[in-house]
Amino acid sequence: MKISAELAKELNLGEKSVQAALDLINDNNTIPFIARYRKEQTGNMSDDDLRALYARYLALKSLEEKKEEVERKLKDLEVYNEDLAKAIEEAKTLTDLEDIYRPYRPKRRTRATIAKEKGYGPVYEILVKEGATEADLKNCLEDFEDPEEALQGGQDILAEAYSDHAKIRALVKKFVRLTGQIASQEGKESNDTYAMYYDREEPLKRIQNHRVLALNRGEKEEALKVKINFPKDLLEGQVAMMALVDNQVKDKQEEALKDGLDRLVYPSIEREIRNDLTERAQKDAIDVFAKNLKPLLLMRPLKNNRVLAMDPGYRTGCKVAALDEYGKVLDHTVIYITKSDREKEAGEKEILRLIKKYGLQVASIGNGTASRETEQFMSDLIQDNHLDMTYAITNEAGASIYSASKLGAEEFPDLDVTVRGAISIGRRLQDPLAELVKIEPRHIGVGQYQHDLPKQELEGTLQGVVQDSVNRVGVDPNTASVPLLSYVAGIGPKLAKEIVKYREEKGPFHSRKELKEVKGMGPASFQQSAGFLRIVDAENILDQTAVHPESYPLAQLLLEGKEDQAKEMARQADMTYTLEDIKEELKAPGRDPRDQLDQVSLRKGAMGLDDLELGMQFQGPIRNVVNFGAFVDIGIKEDGLVHRSKLLAAPKDRRAYQAFDPSKAYKVGMTLSVEVVEIDKERGRVGLKEIPSDPEC
Repeated sequence: MKISAELAKELNLGEKSVQAALDLINDNNTIPFIARYRKEQTGNMSDDDLRALYARYLALKSLEEKKEEVERKLKDLEVYNEDLAKAIEEAKTLTDLEDIYRPYRPKRRTRATIAKEKGYGPVYEILVKEGATEADLKNCLEDFEDPEEALQGGQDILAEAYSDHAKIRALVKKFVRLTGQIASQEGKESNDTYAMYYDREEPLKRIQNHRVLALNRGEKEEALKVKINFPKDLLEGQVAMMALVDNQVKDKQEEALKDGLDRLVYPSIEREIRNDLTERAQKDAIDVFAKNLKPLLLMRPLKNNRVLAMDPGYRTGCKVAALDEYGKVLDHTVIYITKSDREKEAGEKEILRLIKKYGLQVASIGNGTASRETEQFMSDLIQDNHLDMTYAITNEAGASIYSASKLGAEEFPDLDVTVRGAISIGRRLQDPLAELVKIEPRHIGVGQYQHDLPKQELEGTLQGVVQDSVNRVGVDPNTASVPLLSYVAGIGPKLAKEIVKYREEKGPFHSRKELKEVKGMGPASFQQSAGFLRIVDAENILDQTAVHPESYPLAQLLLEGKEDQAKEMARQADMTYTLEDIKEELKAPGRDPRDQLDQVSLRKGAMGLDDLELGMQFQGPIRNVVNFGAFVDIGIKEDGLVHRSKLLAAPKDRRAYQAFDPSKAYKVGMTLSVEVVEIDKERGRVGLKEIPSDPEC
């Protein structure tokens, strides 16, 4: 199988483009570089397209290698034949190959192997012999000291043979997938979280991915017992037609078949199907996490604002930091607003002092413990003192991890861990991307069941999302931190440190060309990274843009107004996509693509769950998108859930609705108009429905 041809067919892409993309990746070009600067070769594949392509390429490559391995092993065993060759060629998955090799695989000690060791093989031969009679079986059994044990041994061998039969396994799998119901009931560790799954059955072919993960977690916590039910009688009739040999001892075959199915096949197939469901659900959950992470990273920065950063808390107080427009720490303190009136009053005076002294314009309040009380405190303070100030509730996920990290200590060696957390919360408002890259992506809480996902696969996917986001925005090497520079295509942590070291010792970079003087910045690193490193105050305007130095001659023609010559150069060099990108870039050199997005939601007054009423309408940003809907910030501590059925994009057709993926229509950060349809004060939950946008809402 030619992998590029198979990929082109699967992904509906041109084979030439697929092969070019694979060649570029295998030649150690980075995904962001290929997506941005090699569009002509790939047919304008996006970074997401390229990552999906390469992931599938690795899977197909692994399948081909496994086919070669199975073929080699079968040849070594001298059992390889045309039928096996055809089966291997047609295998679509690693499981298919395992089933083909199963009958020949070295066995651990089983009832069948023990029976063979005791010499009961002849009994098995009689059981599967076409036309064998009862007398044949009786005569065979008389040769053994214990005929009953010998018969059981022969049936054990036959049961295992049925279990290893690839066609029987394929039939069982197909039947169970089509007719099976995944059933759950209360386990020994009762937990109301899983109450909706008590005494529940759902068709395997229709179960949603998030419910698969919920069942798995409930089972792991022993709150649920989960199994797969299916009509065994109907299935066993079909298997018998395939497996049983026509002779007079068919009843003994049937006993062995029943035993083989119940003891060996069904448990194995159930594990396999459950594993497949889990793998599918985990992949989907990782995709959801990735889809939510990208818009969060690319949220519009709140530029040119001095920020009052607040990390709320009860016992340890609310940690506060004053930040200038660039995130520099001007002052910090701790206030206590949830204890006595005297301490709260002292906190008010301290915050007013900071606001007045440093000209603070916006408060960034972490959304964790005591967030509601801190929001109310700031709301009252703003209104009572007629302050020209607003505040935002900021996702603080991962802030505590950053504050206790080596990086946090390096950035603020003289500050307490708790103060570092507040600084992170404030800077996330000023530049979400620059701050969030300092935290492992999996700690940024925009996924579902992330703690149940394979760590390596999750981290690999999320690292790719961060890299794509950083390179989409571009980085100023004169101001960027080591973590931010590390994500630039072709750089990495070691070279990032050298860039920072260079500017600290020799001053700011004045051109991209000067980057070549950095230790470790070789031709390959420069080629991959140069277009993503933007020198904000560079003398050459092209150094401020996303135009790659290799395309400067083409861009220069456009700057000089020689568009016809530029078109001809692009035509001859096959740079059509590149020419259009340069034109777009020169419309607003150095433009931040995030500036086109919605501004963060800023508030002056607070609301709580008790203030809500059914029918109230709000506009708010989406905080998280999951399989079952979208969580929307409506200005209270609890995000409201718009169930997938109450999203305007949800299809009306039942079949189309079952396949509906909210993450394809809704992104983190999007503003949604919603109406309150359910209020559950006991559980702190708010149900919403999406309504048509109304600018007056």
